[in-house]
Amino acid sequence: MRIASALVAGAVALGLAGGVDAAATRVGYVDVQKVIVRSLAGLAAREQLEKDKAAMQKDVDARKAEVEKLRDELDKKGLVLSADSRREKEETLQRKVRDLRRMAEDLEKELQRKEQLATQKILQELTGLIEKVGKDRGFLLIVERRSAGVIYADPEADMTDEVIKLYDQEKAQDKAKAPGSKPAGTP
Repeated sequence: MRIASALVAGAVALGLAGGVDAAATRVGYVDVQKVIVRSLAGLAAREQLEKDKAAMQKDVDARKAEVEKLRDELDKKGLVLSADSRREKEETLQRKVRDLRRMAEDLEKELQRKEQLATQKILQELTGLIEKVGKDRGFLLIVERRSAGVIYADPEADMTDEVIKLYDQEKAQDKAKAPGSKPAGTP
Protein backbone atom coordinates (compact mmCIF):
# COMPACT_ATOMS: atom_id res chain seq x y z
CA MET A 1 0.00 0.00 0.00
CA ARG A 2 2.89 2.35 0.75
CA ILE A 3 4.39 1.61 -2.66
CA ALA A 4 1.15 2.58 -4.43
CA SER A 5 0.95 5.78 -2.37
CA ALA A 6 4.57 6.56 -3.17
CA LEU A 7 3.95 5.96 -6.88
CA VAL A 8 0.95 8.27 -6.88
CA ALA A 9 2.86 10.94 -4.94
CA GLY A 10 5.82 10.59 -7.31
CA ALA A 11 3.60 10.89 -10.35
CA VAL A 12 1.94 14.00 -8.99
CA ALA A 13 5.32 15.51 -8.04
CA LEU A 14 6.65 14.89 -11.55
CA GLY A 15 3.61 16.57 -13.01
CA LEU A 16 3.95 19.57 -10.72
CA ALA A 17 7.67 19.88 -11.38
CA GLY A 18 7.06 19.96 -15.11
CA GLY A 19 9.05 16.77 -15.73
CA VAL A 20 6.05 15.16 -17.42
CA ASP A 21 3.31 16.96 -19.29
CA ALA A 22 -0.08 17.30 -17.60
CA ALA A 23 -1.77 14.70 -19.82
CA ALA A 24 0.76 12.04 -18.77
CA THR A 25 0.01 12.57 -15.08
CA ARG A 26 -3.47 11.14 -15.40
CA VAL A 27 -4.17 8.65 -12.66
CA GLY A 28 -7.18 6.36 -12.74
CA TYR A 29 -8.60 3.63 -10.60
CA VAL A 30 -10.62 0.47 -11.08
CA ASP A 31 -12.79 -1.24 -8.51
CA VAL A 32 -11.90 -4.84 -9.39
CA GLN A 33 -14.44 -6.27 -6.95
CA LYS A 34 -17.18 -4.36 -8.76
CA VAL A 35 -15.94 -5.72 -12.10
CA ILE A 36 -16.04 -9.27 -10.74
CA VAL A 37 -19.57 -8.78 -9.40
CA ARG A 38 -21.08 -6.95 -12.39
CA SER A 39 -19.29 -8.24 -15.49
CA LEU A 40 -20.83 -11.02 -17.56
CA ALA A 41 -17.86 -13.29 -16.87
CA GLY A 42 -18.15 -12.61 -13.14
CA LEU A 43 -21.88 -13.29 -13.19
CA ALA A 44 -21.32 -16.52 -15.13
CA ALA A 45 -18.65 -17.63 -12.65
CA ARG A 46 -20.96 -16.85 -9.73
CA GLU A 47 -23.81 -18.78 -11.40
CA GLN A 48 -21.55 -21.81 -11.92
CA LEU A 49 -20.41 -21.66 -8.31
CA GLU A 50 -24.04 -21.56 -7.17
CA LYS A 51 -24.80 -24.65 -9.28
CA ASP A 52 -21.79 -26.45 -7.81
CA LYS A 53 -22.85 -25.43 -4.31
CA ALA A 54 -26.39 -26.72 -4.89
CA ALA A 55 -25.06 -30.09 -6.10
CA MET A 56 -22.73 -30.32 -3.12
CA GLN A 57 -25.52 -29.38 -0.74
CA LYS A 58 -27.68 -32.13 -2.23
CA ASP A 59 -24.96 -34.68 -1.38
CA VAL A 60 -24.63 -33.32 2.16
CA ASP A 61 -28.40 -33.39 2.64
CA ALA A 62 -28.56 -37.02 1.49
CA ARG A 63 -25.88 -37.99 4.00
CA LYS A 64 -27.61 -35.96 6.71
CA ALA A 65 -30.83 -37.87 6.05
CA GLU A 66 -28.94 -41.16 6.48
CA VAL A 67 -27.53 -39.99 9.81
CA GLU A 68 -30.94 -38.80 11.03
CA LYS A 69 -32.54 -42.08 10.00
CA LEU A 70 -29.91 -44.05 11.89
CA ARG A 71 -30.25 -41.74 14.92
CA ASP A 72 -34.06 -42.18 14.93
CA GLU A 73 -33.72 -45.93 14.59
CA LEU A 74 -31.30 -46.02 17.49
CA ASP A 75 -33.62 -43.87 19.64
CA LYS A 76 -36.69 -46.00 18.88
CA LYS A 77 -35.16 -49.47 18.98
CA GLY A 78 -32.26 -48.79 21.31
CA LEU A 79 -33.94 -50.22 24.38
CA VAL A 80 -34.84 -53.52 22.71
CA LEU A 81 -31.43 -54.07 21.10
CA SER A 82 -28.77 -56.18 22.75
CA ALA A 83 -25.83 -54.29 24.28
CA ASP A 84 -23.50 -55.39 21.46
CA SER A 85 -25.98 -54.47 18.76
CA ARG A 86 -26.66 -51.08 20.37
CA ARG A 87 -22.91 -50.35 20.72
CA GLU A 88 -22.38 -51.32 17.08
CA LYS A 89 -25.18 -48.98 15.92
CA GLU A 90 -23.81 -46.15 18.08
CA GLU A 91 -20.34 -46.61 16.59
CA THR A 92 -21.83 -46.62 13.10
CA LEU A 93 -23.73 -43.44 13.90
CA GLN A 94 -20.60 -41.73 15.24
CA ARG A 95 -18.61 -42.80 12.16
CA LYS A 96 -21.32 -41.48 9.82
CA VAL A 97 -21.51 -38.17 11.70
CA ARG A 98 -17.71 -37.84 11.50
CA ASP A 99 -17.78 -38.70 7.78
CA LEU A 100 -20.54 -36.15 7.19
CA ARG A 101 -18.50 -33.41 8.88
CA ARG A 102 -15.43 -34.28 6.83
CA MET A 103 -17.46 -34.35 3.64
CA ALA A 104 -18.99 -30.94 4.39
CA GLU A 105 -15.56 -29.46 5.16
CA ASP A 106 -14.04 -30.98 2.01
CA LEU A 107 -16.86 -29.69 -0.15
CA GLU A 108 -16.55 -26.22 1.39
CA LYS A 109 -12.81 -26.19 0.66
CA GLU A 110 -13.49 -27.35 -2.89
CA LEU A 111 -16.02 -24.57 -3.39
CA GLN A 112 -13.56 -22.00 -2.04
CA ARG A 113 -10.86 -23.34 -4.37
CA LYS A 114 -13.19 -23.06 -7.37
CA GLU A 115 -14.14 -19.51 -6.40
CA GLN A 116 -10.49 -18.57 -6.04
CA LEU A 117 -9.62 -20.05 -9.44
CA ALA A 118 -12.51 -18.22 -11.12
CA THR A 119 -11.45 -14.94 -9.51
CA GLN A 120 -7.81 -15.46 -10.51
CA LYS A 121 -8.84 -16.15 -14.10
CA ILE A 122 -10.90 -12.96 -14.26
CA LEU A 123 -8.11 -10.92 -12.65
CA GLN A 124 -5.60 -12.29 -15.12
CA GLU A 125 -7.84 -11.34 -18.04
CA LEU A 126 -8.49 -7.90 -16.55
CA THR A 127 -4.82 -7.06 -16.13
CA GLY A 128 -4.13 -7.01 -19.87
CA LEU A 129 -7.35 -5.14 -20.58
CA ILE A 130 -6.62 -2.47 -17.97
CA GLU A 131 -3.08 -2.05 -19.30
CA LYS A 132 -4.46 -1.54 -22.82
CA VAL A 133 -7.06 1.00 -21.63
CA GLY A 134 -4.40 2.83 -19.64
CA LYS A 135 -2.04 3.07 -22.64
CA ASP A 136 -4.82 4.02 -25.07
CA ARG A 137 -6.15 6.77 -22.80
CA GLY A 138 -2.75 8.09 -21.71
CA PHE A 139 -2.78 7.17 -18.03
CA LEU A 140 0.45 7.27 -16.07
CA LEU A 141 -0.95 5.03 -13.39
CA ILE A 142 -4.07 2.97 -12.73
CA VAL A 143 -4.60 1.61 -9.23
CA GLU A 144 -7.03 -0.87 -7.77
CA ARG A 145 -9.40 1.17 -5.65
CA ARG A 146 -9.66 -1.03 -2.57
CA SER A 147 -6.12 -2.37 -2.23
CA ALA A 148 -4.47 0.96 -3.05
CA GLY A 149 -6.15 2.55 -0.06
CA VAL A 150 -7.92 5.22 -2.10
CA ILE A 151 -9.77 7.43 0.32
CA TYR A 152 -11.04 9.92 -2.22
CA ALA A 153 -11.02 9.89 -5.98
CA ASP A 154 -12.79 12.06 -8.48
CA PRO A 155 -15.53 9.97 -10.12
CA GLU A 156 -14.07 10.98 -13.51
CA ALA A 157 -10.98 8.93 -12.65
CA ASP A 158 -13.13 5.84 -12.08
CA MET A 159 -12.61 3.52 -15.03
CA THR A 160 -14.56 0.61 -13.56
CA ASP A 161 -17.68 0.88 -15.73
CA GLU A 162 -15.58 1.31 -18.87
CA VAL A 163 -13.52 -1.76 -17.94
CA ILE A 164 -16.70 -3.79 -17.34
CA LYS A 165 -18.08 -2.75 -20.73
CA LEU A 166 -14.84 -3.55 -22.58
CA TYR A 167 -14.40 -6.82 -20.69
CA ASP A 168 -17.94 -7.91 -21.56
CA GLN A 169 -17.33 -7.00 -25.22
CA GLU A 170 -14.05 -8.92 -25.23
CA LYS A 171 -15.70 -12.01 -23.71
CA ALA A 172 -18.58 -11.79 -26.22
CA GLN A 173 -16.07 -11.66 -29.08
CA ASP A 174 -14.16 -14.63 -27.64
CA LYS A 175 -17.42 -16.56 -27.34
CA ALA A 176 -18.39 -15.70 -30.93
CA LYS A 177 -14.99 -16.93 -32.18
CA ALA A 178 -15.21 -20.18 -30.21
CA PRO A 179 -15.85 -23.30 -32.30
CA GLY A 180 -19.46 -24.41 -32.22
CA SER A 181 -20.79 -21.05 -31.16
CA LYS A 182 -23.74 -19.61 -32.99
CA PRO A 183 -23.73 -16.13 -34.45
CA ALA A 184 -25.77 -13.58 -32.55
CA GLY A 185 -29.46 -13.65 -33.36
CA THR A 186 -29.60 -17.32 -34.42
CA PRO A 187 -31.67 -19.81 -32.37
